[in-house]
Amino acid sequence: MTGLRRILLSCGLALAGCTAPPQAQLSPRPAEQAEIREPVTILISIDGFRADYLERGITPHLRALAERGVSAAMRPSFPTKTFPNHYTLVTGLRPDRHGIVDNIMEDPRRPRVTFTPGDPVQALDPFWWEQAEPIWTTAERSGIRTATLFWPGSELAIGGIRPSTWQRFHQDITGAQRVEAAMDWLRRPAATRPRFAALYFDTVDTAGHDHGPHAPGTDSAIAEVDARIGDLVAGLEALGQPANIVVVADHGMAATAPERVVPIASLVDPAKVRIIGEGSHAGFQPLEGKSEAVAQALLRPRDHVACWRRSEIPARFHYGVNPRVPAFLCLAETGWLLTRPDRAPSFGGAHGYDNQAPDMLALFAAAGPAFRRGVRLPAFDNVDVYPLLARLIGIAPRPGDGGPALTAAALAE
Repeated sequence: MTGLRRILLSCGLALAGCTAPPQAQLSPRPAEQAEIREPVTILISIDGFRADYLERGITPHLRALAERGVSAAMRPSFPTKTFPNHYTLVTGLRPDRHGIVDNIMEDPRRPRVTFTPGDPVQALDPFWWEQAEPIWTTAERSGIRTATLFWPGSELAIGGIRPSTWQRFHQDITGAQRVEAAMDWLRRPAATRPRFAALYFDTVDTAGHDHGPHAPGTDSAIAEVDARIGDLVAGLEALGQPANIVVVADHGMAATAPERVVPIASLVDPAKVRIIGEGSHAGFQPLEGKSEAVAQALLRPRDHVACWRRSEIPARFHYGVNPRVPAFLCLAETGWLLTRPDRAPSFGGAHGYDNQAPDMLALFAAAGPAFRRGVRLPAFDNVDVYPLLARLIGIAPRPGDGGPALTAAALAE
């Protein structure tokens, strides 16, 4: 009988006397470790959110964000319009330098072609945008993934580069859907997760235009978008995702009324100019041979409106060098409207006025691990936001019009 058979027989027939060799002791499996997430930077624009909307007692989530971080009233750049100021916030350049000089504009290189936000052929043409590089392009060049949701200018390639993730604007996408889209980005694996994200909400601006800044309908829009900010903060906490959240607005909103109107036809003969824009301000390109007549008509003192040649716009506006600025500019007093002869005006709210007007001041609130806590800053220019974002993202800012004061005052380091 072989040794093996002898062992089997003795173990199989006489178990009482046979024990198995000792087994190696296995350490219990450690619990799955939670992912350690690096902070992300989230830039949120609430279009048309006046700085003093935060004081109405209807924004508990934004108020909480401001109280645990840094807040201020922020001066927009002139003109206080949506596209110019959104591009200023992400380039650090004033409109006269980044080229988006108004929501409606022309370029001498494209005679009689007009840029308007609602025209996708022009609004999505890089020709209009490539005088400056937005922060997501700089970040992508540096190997940092970015994602944008509806931020003006983020839908097209600048220098051939788009954000890693972007969506084309559609007003029917609700605020809740926009927040959920952002949360989906942050649920991605670390390798494909953005480190910088930008979101845009338009309903407060729409309500302000339709109803005016002091109307119940505008308050409802303010409260609704505040609730969506609350959803985002709660989602980040549930995910365990630390975030430096920067909430801004592009401009404020002023009340308008039928008794505060200046007809453009009372300023200049419409047959002698091409009118570019209306409302808070309007530009004028004289037709051939009409420049002197237009100058004589426009450059006279008037009540509730001031007009200048492009080269004579007051220096404090930092406006008038870019050739896209019309030859003549007329700016209405805050709350007044310049009306075209071929269009019926609407009344409620408007913006585009003097960027130092109190009604034009915009929201700024930021909180997160990088920010100081409970700090209320004096008003500052919105060109200072870009260097702050660059610092948060960890990229070198491109040269711009902003300075380091906001970054130094806001960050905990």
